Amino acid sequence: MQYSTALSDALLAIACAACAVLIGQARGRYSEGDQPALFCALLGVLMPAAAASIGVLRYGIDPSWQAAHLWLSQASSFLGLPLLGAAALALGRSWQWSRPTWGRILLGLCAFFELFRQFGHLQEYRLALHLASLAAIAYAGMVQWPRRGPLIVSLAATGVFLLAGLASANDGRLGPVRYIDLFHGLLALGYPLLAWLLLNLPGIRTQQAG
Repeated sequence: MQYSTALSDALLAIACAACAVLIGQARGRYSEGDQPALFCALLGVLMPAAAASIGVLRYGIDPSWQAAHLWLSQASSFLGLPLLGAAALALGRSWQWSRPTWGRILLGLCAFFELFRQFGHLQEYRLALHLASLAAIAYAGMVQWPRRGPLIVSLAATGVFLLAGLASANDGRLGPVRYIDLFHGLLALGYPLLAWLLLNLPGIRTQQAG
């Protein structure tokens, strides 16, 4: 058993679940045109929440959960973060994309995953996809200038996810801390930052309370 990793996975699961609750509760304040983007953002945080929850079982209780954990981790990596990046871009630019458009984005991500898997270039595709997603997140914050909050948070979230990517590329330890635990800890910080950003982007039009 690897109890430190089970604990860091639990922290990540709690952080992502809290983000999902916040996004879910906030959806009522947004117009119908923003609902598909917010739903995809919700999927984007539920995937890592599910992966981290299974990670707790894998590392803390029963290693036989490894296959399910790896599958959900791949879904989070190849679908979750790109959906969050697309949602940030749409909300940041106040673009209204229809539900069929979002469905095509999701299907396209699945198709490209399988294509690059077949050609044996999955790691290169993951890197390019993550960089594109983080660029979209940073851009969504930058276009809010002169509002400083979204700009600062978008850059902070991008930096945290980049550091998490560097941590995930290493095995072993950084001093007393396992790299995988550092990876989980950084993500547990990055997802709440990203959720705050998404809920502070203008979208199409927020509904007036009452």
